[in-house]
Amino acid sequence: MRDPDGPLVPLPDRETAGRLLAERLRRYEDENPVVVALPRGGVPVAYEIAVSLGAPLDILIVRKVGAPGNPEYGLGAVVEGGSRYLDEPRIRAAGYTVRELGPTIAREVAEVDRRAREFRAGRPAIDLADRTVIVTDDGVATGGTVLAALHAVRARSPRRVVLALGVAPPETVELLRPEVDDLVVLLVPDRFFAVGEWYRRFSQVSDAEVERLLERAREPHENAPSE
Repeated sequence: MRDPDGPLVPLPDRETAGRLLAERLRRYEDENPVVVALPRGGVPVAYEIAVSLGAPLDILIVRKVGAPGNPEYGLGAVVEGGSRYLDEPRIRAAGYTVRELGPTIAREVAEVDRRAREFRAGRPAIDLADRTVIVTDDGVATGGTVLAALHAVRARSPRRVVLALGVAPPETVELLRPEVDDLVVLLVPDRFFAVGEWYRRFSQVSDAEVERLLERAREPHENAPSE
């Protein structure tokens, strides 16, 4: 969002971000899209997009692989289904080897599997083959987890991959742009420290909220008449 005088101003909340993104994604409404959220923060955003476009909502569990002793320092990511992205130059610069990250990677893979079972509640993932897939998150900092997610989505043979974000810094936008067919970002601030600074309300999204929104999104599709 932009103040009338010019400077960017923070988004009110994730729900507003989702509604604003939905308007910019309206051109895909007739392509039978699937909206894929990156939990947890991407789910409230993606829910609004899915409802607005009349699209099914799914999730893709991604976990950052952090440096041992400093988990916030991302060195890569793992995705449900076995995909992973490791930033080997960043790993070397941090003084580690891929082998030394083995226990950290194994721990994150186990957490990805646990969350996938919990959030999906026994339901299979939506088939993305030959579909327009709108991958959604509330925002991205360095882009490692989103890169891993995009690679995993591409492996499922979609017709088109669209990335929809609330906020991302310019260098991350340029990193991600070649990975997708279309990239829609509401805010691209030059001054960027964290995703949360660009939302007025940015409370933590609970597992219960993720499960509630996924269940609400399923209802119209599960109750729709068969063709």
